Amino acid sequence: MSCLCMHLDSIKAQTIACGTKQSENTTKTVHLPEKARKSKVLILEGTGRVGGSTALALAKLCPDFRIVVGGRNRDKGAAMVATLGENSEFAEVNIDDMNSLETALNDVDLVVHAAGRFQQADKCTVLEASIHTKTAYVDVCDDTSYVWRAKSFMEKALAANIPAITTGGIYPGVSNVMAAELVRAARTESKVEPERLRIKLKPYSGMLNVDFGKGIRKKDVFLLNFPDVRSAHEILGVPTVSARFGTAPFFWNWGMLAMTNLLPSEFLRDRSKVQQLVQLFDPVVRAVDGIAGERVSMRVDLESSDGRTTVGIFTHKQLSISVGIATAAFALAILEGSTQPGVWFPEEPEGIAIEAREVLLERAAQGTSNFVMNKYTAML
Repeated sequence: MSCLCMHLDSIKAQTIACGTKQSENTTKTVHLPEKARKSKVLILEGTGRVGGSTALALAKLCPDFRIVVGGRNRDKGAAMVATLGENSEFAEVNIDDMNSLETALNDVDLVVHAAGRFQQADKCTVLEASIHTKTAYVDVCDDTSYVWRAKSFMEKALAANIPAITTGGIYPGVSNVMAAELVRAARTESKVEPERLRIKLKPYSGMLNVDFGKGIRKKDVFLLNFPDVRSAHEILGVPTVSARFGTAPFFWNWGMLAMTNLLPSEFLRDRSKVQQLVQLFDPVVRAVDGIAGERVSMRVDLESSDGRTTVGIFTHKQLSISVGIATAAFALAILEGSTQPGVWFPEEPEGIAIEAREVLLERAAQGTSNFVMNKYTAML
């Protein structure tokens, strides 16, 4: 089980009225304009955990989509295509090869880049290829360095008239939009801009016990340097932003703490070595998930000048399903025209238009066991 907590400490923003949204029990088909409904979507690493989940979610949300499963393993690709049905196909793609990418992107309306790891990647090859081929783009990146490198392609994306979103997953992603909505709602009650302050703290430190509401309750979470910490501070203008992450059972947190304190930073920056660790522990993680479950919960707090706090909570029983629905919600928003040309974070109004945020959150929250926005802590 994974838990994420983001704190937005706003000195001058005021609190807002609370509201509750009802969760959906199943993934419902969405109604799109005909042009968007007939879109062709390439999902890179479409046989993996995130990409495969996204492909399944898109197929359920809009059965008319033509889905291309991109990857290197034809057997896995064939299995995914068989699951998705006749509106899907497999394309062999090497994301490190520009020619391979541009060939796969030919005649595609949107590419979903789910082929991590993004950490320590020194190029944004997929984004570059999408700009060259004039293909809309969204990724599920969770690495701070990578997302700001992606933002450096702003002028090229604008020149190509291509909309692109980086960090368009669940966290970061949906968490960004939740934060943006809390801040926007607070500012409609106050015309004063909050003061700006930015802090840095050691990753996986500063333990805090946080109540994630029904189904999860109190869990220990730790500070991490997620991309949305910097982007929320700079874009939303909130003076103090922190993000915390934790896992359950508790011993996973011990393992994370041990790795950050015992392993040299050079080791953690070596993608091949980290990948070996992932492969080593993956069977254990899957086995424990089978027993303990794979619930995911996010909590976003906005603290205001009157001492009160408004909160958003998002809880789903299965991370493997929820991450795909969340990513699919961003894909739908782009195809509907809610994203302007350029490279954007989800919380930027050019990334997800303010008037489109509520729809995105409703779609992303399908299947959640608990989803609330703009509630005071006393009401949780």
